[in-house]
Amino acid sequence: MSAPDTAMILAAGLGTRMRPLSSAVPKPLVPLDGKALIDHVLNRLALAGVKKAVVNVHYMADQIEAHLAGRASPAFEISNERDLLLDTGGGVLRALPRLGAGPFFIHNSDSVWIEGAKPCLEQMAQAWNPDVMDTLLLLAPVTGALGYAGRGDFTLGADGKLSRPDSGEETPFVFTGVSLAHKRLFADAPEGKFSLNILWDRAIEAGRIHGLRHDGVWMHVGTPDAVRVAEECMRRARE
Repeated sequence: MSAPDTAMILAAGLGTRMRPLSSAVPKPLVPLDGKALIDHVLNRLALAGVKKAVVNVHYMADQIEAHLAGRASPAFEISNERDLLLDTGGGVLRALPRLGAGPFFIHNSDSVWIEGAKPCLEQMAQAWNPDVMDTLLLLAPVTGALGYAGRGDFTLGADGKLSRPDSGEETPFVFTGVSLAHKRLFADAPEGKFSLNILWDRAIEAGRIHGLRHDGVWMHVGTPDAVRVAEECMRRARE
C-alpha cells in the first residue's frame, strides 16, 4: 500500500496556554528553534511523502494564511473556521471532503519530536492496516515526554489495540497529537463542534483503534516554558 499523501493540520485553536507568546501571533506561528511550529509539522509531513495539507484556521487566521502562502511543499488548502471553532472532530469533519479517499494524517500544530531509529510517520504508514483499523494513534511513554505533566491517555495492548484508563488511573502512554485515520471513523459523526475523543471511544468499543509507540523524544510545545525546554533538547540532540 502506498504511503498516505494527505494530512489535516489542526491550527485553529486559541492557544491560551501559550500566552504571552500567542498574544501577537497564533500558536502555530510561535517560533521554535528558528522555525514556526507549523513549519516543523509541514516539513516532517513533506519528508513523509505528504503532498497536500488541509489547515483549519480560526484565531488570527489571516496571519496563518499569509505565512503558508510562502511555502511550496506540501501544497495546502485552508479550512475556514472563522465563523465557529469546531474542536478537533468537528474541524476534521468539515474538511473531510478535501482529504481524499485513503488514510490521512491528523496532526496537531504543537507536536514536535526528535526521531528515534526510524521516522515516526513512516512507521505509522507501514503499520497501517485498514482491515482492522479505523484509526492509528501515535503514542509516547509518559515517562520521558517533554512538556507533559498529565496522567496518560491510553493503555496499549499486546495486540496493538487501545483502551482507556479507569477514572483516576494512571496509564503509560500519552497521545502525541498525531494519528492516521480513515473516513469511516467519521461515519454518523455528530454535527457541529465535537472532539475526536467521541469517535475514538466509539472505535475502542468496536476494537478498531490501534496505537504505535513513539521511539524518539516527543515534546508537547503548548506553553512558553515548554518552548524553552524543547529548544534546549533540540540543541543537545545536535551536539
